[in-house]
Amino acid sequence: MDIVLLIKAAVMGVVEGLTEFLPISSTGHLILAGALLGMDDEKSKVFDIAIQTGAIFAVIIVYWQKIASTVVALPTQVEARRFALNVFIAFVPAVVLGLVFGKFIKAYLFTPTVVASTFIIGGFIILWAEGWGRAKPEGEEEPAVEPARIETVEAMSPLDALKVGLVQCLAMIPGTSRSGATIIGGMLLGLSRKAATDFSFYLAIPTLMGAGAYSLYKERELLSLADVPVFAVGLVFSFLSAWICVRWLLRYIASHSFVPFAWYRIVFGIVVLVTAWTGTVTWAA
Repeated sequence: MDIVLLIKAAVMGVVEGLTEFLPISSTGHLILAGALLGMDDEKSKVFDIAIQTGAIFAVIIVYWQKIASTVVALPTQVEARRFALNVFIAFVPAVVLGLVFGKFIKAYLFTPTVVASTFIIGGFIILWAEGWGRAKPEGEEEPAVEPARIETVEAMSPLDALKVGLVQCLAMIPGTSRSGATIIGGMLLGLSRKAATDFSFYLAIPTLMGAGAYSLYKERELLSLADVPVFAVGLVFSFLSAWICVRWLLRYIASHSFVPFAWYRIVFGIVVLVTAWTGTVTWAA
């Protein structure tokens, strides 16, 4: 058993879990970390997608009460059926566009330069969405914002869900961030910060589990029983770090904006581009 490879798998798992639900792009960080660790071949790309399932288990545990009550209430409550339908509606666009463009994206866009560029662009979009730089009302610390049209996920309509689902498709470009696209996109569409974050987490369950299962099935010929320990380590560390991150993020959004994440994206993206162009760091083979 290759201990060094298991350590690399653990590092990648931690990177996945800590970045999956923050608006900073887990895929982008995995591409960059994989380039530095030498885990950037075709099997490693399958590994990156598969370990997302560990992060999803963390979300299921954190939201278990809501998920379980919804499943139990499906036969009798209209609200539960509408919520489940909204998640399904938001999930469909990613399935359709992923099947159509997935091969092209995987072949041409999974590069450090693309990731760094989308880091920077996404950072400025977050700053704009959060109203950074707008005039502040006298005597107030934050810019004035309009009250959210939708305060809870239960108040979302099927059209709201479809719009969030379409916004999620932007995250197919590595470095964009699935959670960033759905949370910030949801806020721009009228959802409260809490509703947008909650719906992003719920939508992650079918989206990431589906992507992981499809990737494993499609690339099954690349894998063998010898890969099980590596994938298992990645899944475990992804779960543990995601569980910590999700619980922290839910507390954070109660009184903070996403502006710090925007600046992190911009600075990190610039660092990657500069080090790549100057040859200081070899981000990809």
